[in-house]
Amino acid sequence: MKILLCLLLCLLLPSCSGVGPQQDARRSQPVAGAGGASPASSHAVATRNNGLFTVKKVYDGDTVLLEDGRKIRLLGINTPEITHGKRPGEAGGEQAKSWLTNKLLNQPVRLEIGVENTDKFGRTLAHVFNAQNDSINLQLVALGMASVDIFPPNLAYAEQLTAAERQAESNRLGIWQMPEYAPIAIERLVAAKPHGWTRVIGKITAVQATPHGVNLEFSDLFTARIEQRNVPLFGDLNNYTNKTVEVRGWIQPRKGHPVMLLRHPSAIKRQ
Repeated sequence: MKILLCLLLCLLLPSCSGVGPQQDARRSQPVAGAGGASPASSHAVATRNNGLFTVKKVYDGDTVLLEDGRKIRLLGINTPEITHGKRPGEAGGEQAKSWLTNKLLNQPVRLEIGVENTDKFGRTLAHVFNAQNDSINLQLVALGMASVDIFPPNLAYAEQLTAAERQAESNRLGIWQMPEYAPIAIERLVAAKPHGWTRVIGKITAVQATPHGVNLEFSDLFTARIEQRNVPLFGDLNNYTNKTVEVRGWIQPRKGHPVMLLRHPSAIKRQ
């Protein structure tokens, strides 16, 4: 009876049945290539490399490709466009791309991803730091290769970027010495037919609240518009009435009338 009981116990135990711990571990391992990349693959790469990612390609002065396949758009700045197909490049665009290529291509970077972490093109929005913890976004602005372009709610480093831009502009570095980016007076706006990032200077004749925000009217020639969600960032906008200011951004025609969207106070300067 004891012999029979021992035989039954042996059959039930894994060590006697030939299924050891190593075989169980092999069963639990995923098949290589099955199911594609893990959703946590970027985290895995960062963990392996102490939180750093390698830049595999530089598209232009403010967009790069990482080893994990993500396109990164540098937050808080804008560099001039480079040539894309039949669309001509803008002054300073190739210089910014060349600088960023020399600085980052095949080099490790650390990311600080924005509160709003992707744009409408699916690019990851981030402040980028090199292995020495230098802010690449800030360096581009400080060298005059980029202008400040703050998109709320991504407000990190806004003060530092604005201060760096002010210094670069004062020293006439990079784009700040190029005639293509000189301010355009309101009276010349229609004749100038600007495209791309533009500086416009003139007197605000009226501040008008609308259901969607606030309009800064420059007579009947031009409007700078602030969306309602961003109005609190600007303080008392009535203080701009009858003041000469410079606004910076992209002009879009609305029913034949030029309009510029202002997202952050860094886009408006009193004269």
